[in-house]
Amino acid sequence: MEMKKGKNKDNTRHFSLLARVKSALHNEAASFIIGLMLVLFSVYLLLAFVSFFFTGAADQSILDSGNSNDLVAVDNGVHNYAGSRGAQLANYLINNCFGLASFFILVFLTMTGLKLMKVRQVHLWRWFIGCSLLLIWFSIFFGFAFTSLYADSFIYLGGMHGYNVSRWLESQIGAPGVWMLLLATAVCFFIYLSARTVSWLQNVFSLKFLKKKEFKRQEKEKKESLSDTGDNESKEREGTGFVTPQPEKEKKSEDKDDEPENSVELGDSLSPERSTDDVSMVVEIPESEPMDKPEQAPEVPDELTFQVEANEDEEYNGKNLEPYNPRLDLENYHFPTLDLMKHYEDNGPTVGMEELNAKKDKIVNTLRSFGIEISSIKATVGPTVTLYEITPEQGVRISKIRGLEDDIALNLSALGIRIIAPIPGKGTIGIEVPNEKPKIVSGQSIIGSKKFQESTYDLPIALGKTITNEVFMVDLAKMPHILVAGATGQGKSVGLNAIITSLLYKKHPSELKFVLVDPKKVEFSIYSVIEHHFLAKLPDESDPIITDVTKVVQTLNSLCVEMDTRYDLLKAAHVRNVKEYNEKFINRQLNPEKGHRYMPYIVVVIDEFGDLIMTAGRDVELPIARIAQLARAVGIHMIIATQRPTTNIITGTIKANFPARIAFRVSQMVDSRTILDRPGANQLIGKGDMLFLQGADPVRVQCAFIDTPEVVEITKYIAHQQGYPTAFYLPEYVDENTGSDLGDVDLGRKDPLFEDAARLIVTHQQGSTSLIQRKFSIGYNRAGRLMDQLEKAGVVGPAQGSKPRDVYFTDIVSLEDFLKTL
Repeated sequence: MEMKKGKNKDNTRHFSLLARVKSALHNEAASFIIGLMLVLFSVYLLLAFVSFFFTGAADQSILDSGNSNDLVAVDNGVHNYAGSRGAQLANYLINNCFGLASFFILVFLTMTGLKLMKVRQVHLWRWFIGCSLLLIWFSIFFGFAFTSLYADSFIYLGGMHGYNVSRWLESQIGAPGVWMLLLATAVCFFIYLSARTVSWLQNVFSLKFLKKKEFKRQEKEKKESLSDTGDNESKEREGTGFVTPQPEKEKKSEDKDDEPENSVELGDSLSPERSTDDVSMVVEIPESEPMDKPEQAPEVPDELTFQVEANEDEEYNGKNLEPYNPRLDLENYHFPTLDLMKHYEDNGPTVGMEELNAKKDKIVNTLRSFGIEISSIKATVGPTVTLYEITPEQGVRISKIRGLEDDIALNLSALGIRIIAPIPGKGTIGIEVPNEKPKIVSGQSIIGSKKFQESTYDLPIALGKTITNEVFMVDLAKMPHILVAGATGQGKSVGLNAIITSLLYKKHPSELKFVLVDPKKVEFSIYSVIEHHFLAKLPDESDPIITDVTKVVQTLNSLCVEMDTRYDLLKAAHVRNVKEYNEKFINRQLNPEKGHRYMPYIVVVIDEFGDLIMTAGRDVELPIARIAQLARAVGIHMIIATQRPTTNIITGTIKANFPARIAFRVSQMVDSRTILDRPGANQLIGKGDMLFLQGADPVRVQCAFIDTPEVVEITKYIAHQQGYPTAFYLPEYVDENTGSDLGDVDLGRKDPLFEDAARLIVTHQQGSTSLIQRKFSIGYNRAGRLMDQLEKAGVVGPAQGSKPRDVYFTDIVSLEDFLKTL
């Protein structure tokens, strides 16, 4: 026992030491100091290494003597610029270890230091693997290639490592085998660096470059012969005084003779006009090239290769780059941990057998008193509700059981009895009865569940647990919008916290942005601290949480502009949704210089939607309906919540575009019908008890309880990490009914970026302030002034609401001529 305790203490100390090291590395000041020390140490080693090449011969006798007293002495006679310790390190690493390849150690130390100082964002594991492989490879290469110098020079180019390993390899596979091994490992390393190496090697081994040279030579000879023939014909025509059309006809007939036979057969079945087109297309197919004309064989594949490169001009430039990683901007971001959430003790079911048997007997007796016999009954205990599944005897009408809801509730003395008759997919009838001691479904148990942690959903939302105690999850990207409704104090705000928290635990800041609308000004204020990580807003807004109704209208219309812009990018990329678009962008198949960019998901959460409808009315409803109808494909999703589920708030337009509904407890059946198109929400017991509807039948779920202090800890954890310089800026929106006043715009005092901005707008044919902001990295106000100057100068037209401005110049040449006149 004492030995075990001693081991436990040692393990505890070990873990506490690791914890201190991790906390020190997470501390920005400590991380910077450590990184600076590594950079300075690598510079010191560089000085020692370089000096070793010039002073190593003079210092060799002192270093080989092995007398530490001589090295410690002030007048030790060491000539190395880095002193005796630098000379020792250089001699050890270069001669005794890896030779000249030791410089890769300095490279890795420098990159590690720069990363800790947050000067450069690099993949340390990638640099470690690369530098280690190069260290070993070059050590063996120098040791093998320059073995003869080991006896004559004081510097061992490959070090003792390279010398010994190369000698052993030579004894095993011979000198030719060593050269082939070095070549093979070098090729593998280049393939590891870039997959483009494979295609380059394929071109080399296929001798394609020789074929291209031969083809170019033949093309040049053909052009020269054609030009000579044309000159001779023109001279003959000039001499005779008239033009003979016969040679042209003969040329056409010769061209026709050169066509393959299958192209002629296709043309015979078509009209004369159409046959010519179809034949020319068939000629481009390599398989249809006739075998008796080998001299034209190189021409067809090279033409096809040229056409493919022309069609993929936008994709070609990025093929030699590694895939784009949107997380690199915040490479050191750490997802929230589970210990930030409150832990509740889970001691199993809170319903004992006595309670189950007592309620079973009451249900059976109540049904029997109305002449309804049942053949079997089964109970499924959930966190807050128990489901009793009964199988009625033959001949019992289901409608008769459905009408006994109030009588069963009376006999059980329970609130919120709900009858499901029949249970979908089963031949039974369900009676949901609240438990006397409901259990709290903690957010930690839901977020920490294996189902959520291993989820591959694009936008996973863990709502809570079902009656069968299973974690209930949905994918917001497939829903694609949610309507949340319920009376005051029934768990609506906690449900919104569960939705937002689920996404914060699963998505990186580069992959997701929130637009939070809070007319009550108090519900979402706790999320304002993660502005530079997850929030999106208008460029000229100071508050990341939108509370002003007029700003809500502008934001929603701005989202419509963003939606239209994203659809234009999807159209240009020839994809159907944002997931396919981002995959192409990550694989470097889209050119950022042509406006393409990585698109994060945008989730719009509106609390108390009823207040917005009452104050703004149709101005709010129209953009919401438009976003709900179209924005799914471009990754924009909406969640709206209200505590007044009436028909004047949840209109037919809203219901039609929000197929997923979450209903918490309401007081009246008419409100339940407004939300779910059926009763049921009025029979819930409150405190997070809800019905989720997507499709035919609602599912009863106990919502996960995530309290405000837990959200505060989660957002504080995120906010303390490095974020983006600003929030995610939505595009500008100018109301078409309020024209801009250009009277104060003075073209005599143009912005220094005026001409560059004009060229940018004309090149992209897109009159957008956000484009100017993004390309020149300037603020919204300056970009707006630039756009006003461009409008007054006549480069762009006036603002047209959600539509982009008209661009009055179609090419750079005409613009440059215009700019000279200003």
